[in-house]
Amino acid sequence: MIAPTSQFMVDFTLPEELSNEFMDLIPYQRAVANRYFAEGKLVNYALSLEAARIWAVFNASTEMDVMDMLLDFPLTRFMEVEICPLASFNSSEFPASFSLN
Repeated sequence: MIAPTSQFMVDFTLPEELSNEFMDLIPYQRAVANRYFAEGKLVNYALSLEAARIWAVFNASTEMDVMDMLLDFPLTRFMEVEICPLASFNSSEFPASFSLN
């Protein structure tokens, strides 16, 4: 039986200083994000350098599935991460949807 898909907001906090190693990994981060967009696993991805944050919404069956996906992103190890299940996600690009997580 396939588990139903839910949505999860991931809040990443960037490090105070962006090292050369961090900057060198940005193209690989983008490649993983693009792959997850194409697979329908990533709904949105927003970066604010001013707030030193990245926000992303993932489609997944469980929080553990999200954690597994985050391991594919090369910059995850540099950041603090908080995962929150979403009850709903609305966007002008998508019709309103509600999830009973």
